[in-house]
Amino acid sequence: MADDEQDSDLENSLKDEEENKDQYAPRYVKIKKGEKGFGFNVRGQVSEGGQMKAINGQLYPPLQMISAVLEGGPADKAKVRVGDRILEVNGVNCEGTDHRAVVDLIKQGKDYLTLLIISVSPSEARKLDGSEVCGSDYIDYSDRRSIPITIPDFKYLEKDGEKYVVYNIYINGKYRCCRRYNEFANLHSDLKKKFTDYPFPKLPTKWPLKLSDQQLDSRRRGLEVYIEDVTAIREIYESDIMEKFLLEEHTQRYNSQNQSGVNQKIDSNEKEIKINLPDKTILSVFLPNKKQKTEQIYECVVKKLGLSDYSATFFALFQIMENDFERKLESSEFPYSIYQRSVVESGETKLAFRKWVFTLTREIEMCNDPVALNLLYYQAASDIRKGLIKPENKIQKIKEYNSTNNKIPFLEVARTLDGYGDIVFPHCECDARKEGHVILRLSLKNLTMVACTSDGVKEDQEHNFTWDEIQSWDADTEAMCFWFQYSKSGRNPRQVRIYSLYYKYIEDCCKRIATELSWCKKDYSGSPILNNTSASESSTKSKLTTKAKTTVNHINDGDL
Repeated sequence: MADDEQDSDLENSLKDEEENKDQYAPRYVKIKKGEKGFGFNVRGQVSEGGQMKAINGQLYPPLQMISAVLEGGPADKAKVRVGDRILEVNGVNCEGTDHRAVVDLIKQGKDYLTLLIISVSPSEARKLDGSEVCGSDYIDYSDRRSIPITIPDFKYLEKDGEKYVVYNIYINGKYRCCRRYNEFANLHSDLKKKFTDYPFPKLPTKWPLKLSDQQLDSRRRGLEVYIEDVTAIREIYESDIMEKFLLEEHTQRYNSQNQSGVNQKIDSNEKEIKINLPDKTILSVFLPNKKQKTEQIYECVVKKLGLSDYSATFFALFQIMENDFERKLESSEFPYSIYQRSVVESGETKLAFRKWVFTLTREIEMCNDPVALNLLYYQAASDIRKGLIKPENKIQKIKEYNSTNNKIPFLEVARTLDGYGDIVFPHCECDARKEGHVILRLSLKNLTMVACTSDGVKEDQEHNFTWDEIQSWDADTEAMCFWFQYSKSGRNPRQVRIYSLYYKYIEDCCKRIATELSWCKKDYSGSPILNNTSASESSTKSKLTTKAKTTVNHINDGDL
């Protein structure tokens, strides 16, 4: 018996050793370029050649190392990890190659990249990191984009009897902040320390004597040229240094000093984030840091709005996408990064606070909460203006209640209209069609696919699936699609795959609908509801995504 146990232990030990060898063996990874590139940084020696070193029991010349991986980015999805060493780039051997040459090979890959990499154990990484002499991370300064940033004018402010000049900075035609010349000088100095190899433009010269308005305007033009140049580089614009320079809190400090003469203490570590509300107002929330996730920021918004705990269950944070489509943020996302990106691209926030409920009875219950009622009313009015809800023959009633700001009757009529409570996704490809796209619409009753051209022009065909007909569904992260399996009239199950950019959001909607359907059943039986929403979602999801064991056929082209 003891011998059997020893043999078993030895066998397990050998198995573990074999698995470890596989884990640290060279492997190929294929990466498709995303919006922000391949999603990793490379660090390594700046000269060619060098002393051979042992990695996982084998000698290699100095290798370039993966120094950072963007969470959720293309490299992360390809299972590239920090500390991995690069052996080949697109079939070209990189052992002993200098840093810039490897970066150039990566750039030549354009939209696709194949790397041969090798992972190292933590203990081996410590030895290598301690002995390797590396240059700084190489930054691709060719990644440029035109930022609509201007300094159209300057103004005089006064503090403690001292009069000084600040320059007004606008982004996308909207006022952002104002800065003194010495703040520009400090910015220039800090950027040069961080981005040592970038050829920064010359900053207008400091002048010891008082400048005339004409000279100040000349300085303004020079500062504008400078800020346009440096913000065009993505890495520089998105750096903490530039972010801090353009923070609006600094402007508020200037304004408060100028108007009241009293210095207000502002925590420079706080980050301001702005959220669009349905009534077209913007809510500002200050965060302790920019690493706050969706749920943490949502709690801050709910608290500032004064929304009741019950009503807070039926709202969420969204991102306004192309063509005003609104995508619910995932709990693991960092909304502040999305906010910063939207300010860069459009000069305004693309975050929004919207309802997150399909069941009308829940909405009606929320009407006792004046904050929730206000949010629901303005969102319904906005959706009617956008054409998401069709008023048709009830347009006069809608106009009447809207003009008198009569919210409850307005919502009572709105809830009877076509499209109310539905989520309609942008047109996308679907394996049910050889040509053309589909428009997906989700509601508490149905999952509907409307046939359309590849440009989104609707066609006559439409296919409806009740939730009883849908047996299972899930998001396929690898294929970047949402699939569902259905069965009609006792026929063999069929599977449909929808290739939408918003496949994860589609999954979230289905989870929410499944949860709310379970609430409806509990309501009908008189059982208590909403005791544990997240647990209910998890339970329902588990039940619905169990794959059927029967034969699965894809929907035939022509069924849609």
